[in-house]
Amino acid sequence: MVNLLNKGSHFLYSALDGDLFFTPEDFTDEHKMIGASARQFVQKEVTPLNDKIENQEFDLIPELMKKAGEAGLLAHSIPEQYGGLGLDKISKGIVGEMVGPTSGYGVAHSNHTCIATLPITYFGTEEQKKKYLPKLASGEWIGAYCLTEPGAGSDALSAQTTAVLNEEGSHYILNGTKIYITNAVFSDTFIVYAKVDGSEFTAFIAEKNHPGLSLGPEERKMGIKGSSTRSVVFEDCMIPKENLLGEVGKGHIIALNVLNLGRFNLGSACVGASKFGLQKTLKFVKERKQFKQEIAQFPATKQKVSSLAAQLYAAESVQYRTAGLLEEALGALYDSTDFKQIGRQMGEYAVECAICKVYGSETLDWMADEALQLHGGAGYIKEYGIEQLYRDSRINRIFEGTNEINRLLISTHFFRKAMKGEMDLAKEAERAYHNLNQPPAVEQGVINKEKEAVRTLRSLFLLNAGLIVEKWGPSLVHQQEALMALADLAIHVYAAESIVYRTDKAIVKNGEEKEAAKIDLTKIALEKAVWEGERISRKLITELTEGEKRENLIGLTIRECSSYLTDCTSVQTSRTIADRLYDKEQYVC
Repeated sequence: MVNLLNKGSHFLYSALDGDLFFTPEDFTDEHKMIGASARQFVQKEVTPLNDKIENQEFDLIPELMKKAGEAGLLAHSIPEQYGGLGLDKISKGIVGEMVGPTSGYGVAHSNHTCIATLPITYFGTEEQKKKYLPKLASGEWIGAYCLTEPGAGSDALSAQTTAVLNEEGSHYILNGTKIYITNAVFSDTFIVYAKVDGSEFTAFIAEKNHPGLSLGPEERKMGIKGSSTRSVVFEDCMIPKENLLGEVGKGHIIALNVLNLGRFNLGSACVGASKFGLQKTLKFVKERKQFKQEIAQFPATKQKVSSLAAQLYAAESVQYRTAGLLEEALGALYDSTDFKQIGRQMGEYAVECAICKVYGSETLDWMADEALQLHGGAGYIKEYGIEQLYRDSRINRIFEGTNEINRLLISTHFFRKAMKGEMDLAKEAERAYHNLNQPPAVEQGVINKEKEAVRTLRSLFLLNAGLIVEKWGPSLVHQQEALMALADLAIHVYAAESIVYRTDKAIVKNGEEKEAAKIDLTKIALEKAVWEGERISRKLITELTEGEKRENLIGLTIRECSSYLTDCTSVQTSRTIADRLYDKEQYVC
């Protein structure tokens, strides 16, 4: 598994020990069984009802959720003593991936098992856990998460919903409106946030039958139409005092940290939907003929599908690496009542979870767009299913905090660690500059060159992070353009390192010949990451420096990135990858 000393964001300033991280090749028999069970459930129960779910026959969702509960697919993150399975975060990721392609049902399922259930799992009292978790695990009850308000989206702590303890001291009286609430129409429980006495941000468990709770009309959405989305209105809503979740004034610990797991969960769903989109596309391009041959055989098509597969390989690697980290952080905390420690552990890998969300959602958006393009006119026609994938994918860059907010989170978390003294940024930036000026270390191995490329990307990140502090100091928080560009560098470091060391680990175990597919996918994905890393670095250096220093640093960036790129032979590699995909008609690595 992972090194307990390998704390969050560590990948940005320290190389990974290649043996100490989780990959899909490490799945146990139990993991494979869970995946097979979830896949079978989707194929047998959900997929045949897609059109009805898309037509908003919402009564189907609770029925399917109960069946999922009977199959154990809602219980992975609930302890056994409360009717759950108490499984690891790898299992959570696997189930999330399997339901990812199911549009409205998948949104309902993932929302229920993550942000609507985990607040009670980790922050509930013993009585709350006994009351709610067994029903949520079985699907008897369905949950929703109420955070967003008309004037509080990304700035969640500016919420205006209030909570006042009544004179009898028995109930909190809530007033306010939550908007865009997933699962609203069929939910039994609502995790809701309100300010006690107008100032102390606090979490509560509301039930649908609590007096004063009502729903607005169904929202008319562009995509995920089978997912219920409504406002939840609290008008003198009476919530029993014992339904306060956590501590008064500590709701932010629950809200913000649970969203970290929500971002990881979203990344898993995006990986599953991306695999689904690629599979449909592979079958179509093999059937469709133009100029007397399959469009699959055109080199331009092969380049597209191989590039998609390579980025999917990276997204998958990022997800399961992060799953291993989350398991190390949270696996032993199911029985803990130390809310402070739980919150700290949940937040430890906030950067990695944000990367899962950003990288996964943008991979899916790209997949959906290219899948539609490769379908041509058919992609625009409902019966082929791609137009639905295209519409459904778009919300993922907004869900669980916009990708812009998550990019800012990545950079600011890193700088916060530096300010706390967890790492010496000035020293790391200086070392990065020195490393870029030194000839690469000579190592043995099939993908030694790729490992050096990862080191180069990390050095470019640290170099530019140092330049940002040098230019703006404490006011860097206001330089959002630079912070988001730096976040993109961080994302490329994490994705590149994840694929290179996953592939290296597989080669050590199985040999170069058996892992040829992974090697090829790694080369294509890494080539793109290095090109992007060079572009971002040049842009940042141009903004952050001037004169001779600018000229020298830009030249250094180009030289170091080119030392890897000049050896790339992506055309033939792309064609080889495509042929493997055509043979299996699905994503393979």
